[in-house]
Amino acid sequence: MSLLLTAALELLNEILTTAIVILAASLLLYNLTRDLHNRIARTSGAVLACVTWAYVCDVFNSLNPEPSIALAVVRLQWLGIAFIPSALFHLSDALLATTGLPSRGRRRRIVRLMYLFSFMFFVGATQSDLIIRPFFEGSDILIQSGGLAWLYVTFFISLMVVTFINVQRARQRCLTRSSKRRMTYLQLAILTPALGIFPYSLLISVEEQTKLPLSALIIAANVVVVAMLLFLSYPLSFFGSNKPDRLVKTELLHFLLRGPATGLLALATILFTSQATRILGIRGEQFLPFAVVAVVLMWQWAIALAIPYLERWLIYRGEDDEQLAKLQDLSERLLTRSDLLQLAEVTLEACCDYLRVSTAFIIAKRGQELEWVQVVGHIASDLDASALQEELDSIATTQAAFSTWQGYQLLPLFSSRLSDQPMLIGALGIQASAQQLINAEKEMLDTFIVRTQHILEDILLQAELFAVLEGLLPQISTTRARADEVEFLQSAEPTRARDKAANRQEAFDQVRAALRHYWGGPGITRSRLMDWHIVQAAAAQNGEPPIQALRALLQEAIEQQRPQGERSWVAPEWTVYNILTTRFLQGKKVRDVARMMSMSDADFFRKQRQAIETVTDTLLKMEASARLTSKNN
Repeated sequence: MSLLLTAALELLNEILTTAIVILAASLLLYNLTRDLHNRIARTSGAVLACVTWAYVCDVFNSLNPEPSIALAVVRLQWLGIAFIPSALFHLSDALLATTGLPSRGRRRRIVRLMYLFSFMFFVGATQSDLIIRPFFEGSDILIQSGGLAWLYVTFFISLMVVTFINVQRARQRCLTRSSKRRMTYLQLAILTPALGIFPYSLLISVEEQTKLPLSALIIAANVVVVAMLLFLSYPLSFFGSNKPDRLVKTELLHFLLRGPATGLLALATILFTSQATRILGIRGEQFLPFAVVAVVLMWQWAIALAIPYLERWLIYRGEDDEQLAKLQDLSERLLTRSDLLQLAEVTLEACCDYLRVSTAFIIAKRGQELEWVQVVGHIASDLDASALQEELDSIATTQAAFSTWQGYQLLPLFSSRLSDQPMLIGALGIQASAQQLINAEKEMLDTFIVRTQHILEDILLQAELFAVLEGLLPQISTTRARADEVEFLQSAEPTRARDKAANRQEAFDQVRAALRHYWGGPGITRSRLMDWHIVQAAAAQNGEPPIQALRALLQEAIEQQRPQGERSWVAPEWTVYNILTTRFLQGKKVRDVARMMSMSDADFFRKQRQAIETVTDTLLKMEASARLTSKNN
């Protein structure tokens, strides 16, 4: 009975240890996908790396490697054990800095010193017997404490106490109920990883290490570590993040269900199936691949069904159901321009096959401008565009059912969604004679016309929608990071206010939106650039609206990029100025400007971003100079 219980405990401990490896490694990878410029992400990643390494070594030794390798792995395990106290202390320092109490240099020096001590303990554990003395007792590896083991225990306990105190200080600096609640979760769980991998054998005699109660204690500790890692991942995802709470929760929920949970289910299936002699008349090792694949597929299917309900219950609970439904509906309905063009191409190909012709096209009419949306087949390059414009104007006036133009039949596309009255938005062109169209099956042809009309309407509507979003999104200033200003008690030390030095990325977004909407649109009419000192001063000095002052300053910043000499469309020094003037001040299309400058579209977009960055830096310098002048006066 004792042997059976021991075997069961060993299997359970193996499952829990591997589960901790999967969970810690998954959370570490999740942290690596976040913003590594965020101190919370970096320091919590260091903690998870220590936990992952320590338990990976445990799992490796459970596979019964050669004795010499097993002893080496026991020593190398101290890479995680020695550094975990310093990593946790570093995390507590990052939490203090996040809550408005950054280090003035002293805590930073202490963190570096603690990492140096951890490195010394790691060297002592791997290169000598000063910290540990591992040896084999039968098939088991036992560890005796070395002469300086007490020094590591003192180091460990001291840093755990300081870490707990630092998190308590950070918790006291929280002002809102949600931030205080998350910091409380952290305070309860932050020491668990270290307590889970602490080498308790340093405190226990060799005789006691082989007894059953110690195995039960290790299993209990592993259960707590699994629970606390999950518990710890939730609040750590929020601190330092600049994403909305809803998005943070959604990303974490999807990751935990599709990552660690899938791995743990596959692991449990492998371990329990491999132990079975026969399942449904099949040997366990033969049944194993089928069982793992079946469990993973069923779990993914269950996630797909459960995610909408879990999100509504765990994330969107108490929110406006109507707003949520609209957001989800918008996400499902919106297609990219490439998707719509692909759908238009499929429709034209079907139309050509049905009418037995080789060429068809869709053309959009925007005021006095024409745009070739999609073409199937070959269109002659010598077509008279002005004649096509006149033909479409005639169709719009006469409301004709179709018209003949240079060997093509133009079927008008009208829309009532874009205006109160039916408006001509384009035409479906087909290489066919009038007789062919008249004799075609009217119902089928009408189907193609209606489908093409809907595609063109969606292209025009979504272009307007994205143009509005492009102008409005940079004006939205509230982020998760800005919430820190009201969630945490700020330091008494003087700090530079946000409005005294504009953030370069925010300024870039604002300038890009204002340039793209230079002649009208929310990107300039609602721009937060109008709050800048130079814009307000120019508006007051010239007695003009802020939007006119902003346009003038943008033009001035662009003119500062003009090189000396005669203008050239191919010289590298003229690239920035040419892009800014033709693309934004003159409002030309990307394709036309790229062709004028002999560039590919990809190269043009890269140079356009550089041009906008140049204007942004120029405006930032003008703003800084104006503020300095105002301060001196």
